[in-house]
Amino acid sequence: MKLQRMNRRALTLGALAVSGALALTACGSDDTGSSGDSSSSASATTAAGSIKCDDAKGQLLADGSSAQKNAIDAWVKNFTQACNGVQINYKGSGSGAGITAFTQGQVAFAGSDSALKPEEVTASKQVCSGGQGIDLPMVAGPIAVAFNVSGVDGLTLDAATIAKIFDGKITKWNDAAIKKLNPSAKLPDLKIQAFHRSDESGTTDNFTKYLIAAAPNDWKYSGGKAWQAKGGQAAQGSSGVAQGVKQTNGAIGYMELSYAKDGLKTVDIDTGASAPVKASSDGATKAVAAAQVVGTGSDLSLKLDYTTKADGAYPITLVTYEIVCDKGNKSASLPGTKAFLNYIASQEGQSILSGIDYAPMPDAIISKVRSTVASLS
Repeated sequence: MKLQRMNRRALTLGALAVSGALALTACGSDDTGSSGDSSSSASATTAAGSIKCDDAKGQLLADGSSAQKNAIDAWVKNFTQACNGVQINYKGSGSGAGITAFTQGQVAFAGSDSALKPEEVTASKQVCSGGQGIDLPMVAGPIAVAFNVSGVDGLTLDAATIAKIFDGKITKWNDAAIKKLNPSAKLPDLKIQAFHRSDESGTTDNFTKYLIAAAPNDWKYSGGKAWQAKGGQAAQGSSGVAQGVKQTNGAIGYMELSYAKDGLKTVDIDTGASAPVKASSDGATKAVAAAQVVGTGSDLSLKLDYTTKADGAYPITLVTYEIVCDKGNKSASLPGTKAFLNYIASQEGQSILSGIDYAPMPDAIISKVRSTVASLS
């Protein structure tokens, strides 16, 4: 009987340990700064790396870009293993939803694939006491144009042809314009099914900025987070577009490269360089390295060159910003927010990106981000 009681006690303790571990990665509540485990130690350095927890504790709610969701998930896993007094719930509902949540004071920070607009900065002043929302470029990634056409393993397209496809002006895969760019491919007499985002998306914004800049005669829409062209198939989030393309023979769609997996093939872009450019992390980093910082003050928003002809530079590249108050952050959530942003901007945090199909920020840019994060108040 004594042995049975000891076994039962061991099982109970084991169950508690497992449930406690699961709780560390549980979704947070809508309270962006609720109190957490007070045992979290200041400036902790753990086996997970040199992650500094400082006074971070409680639950952080964040929302925004679905393009960076896979990167955020990897960062959160590492960070919460080190700082077990913090729980982070990043919803990934899209850039538009993230900015709305931020300007309404519902999240500690937001992710957006487009920099804040002037009216959004104005709205942010209502929740940033004495400050305003700023853009911190944290991760880059190529926007892959993925396709699913039976019998076609490789495909090269240029900006004008991509514009005509997504505007419904090219409707068959054996169209003369596609044949010209792919003379050796066996292109079928198959209807093109073009997928776009149904939600407001920074990925859409950057994709259409590329078309506006690189194919001005063939893309006449003004751009923005909402898809404007008529026709095509709509899907929610990058994952929804990827799933739609994967399930549909004859489909094509745009998505962040990390979603173009599990059998999906990606288009090489003819930019006028010496050879068509593949969607890759290295190609995105080369494109971002030529970007200009156009933000003022603490804001680090960038201007990309979507018409680059540099060898190896992938032109359809987005930068995801973490949006946070420069001043006037909520006192309960500020330590956790700074600790997490410090980690993802660190050399350790940036180093994991290439391995999961993202691109780290160039040194000249990420060094400015680190200084800005340190000054948040």
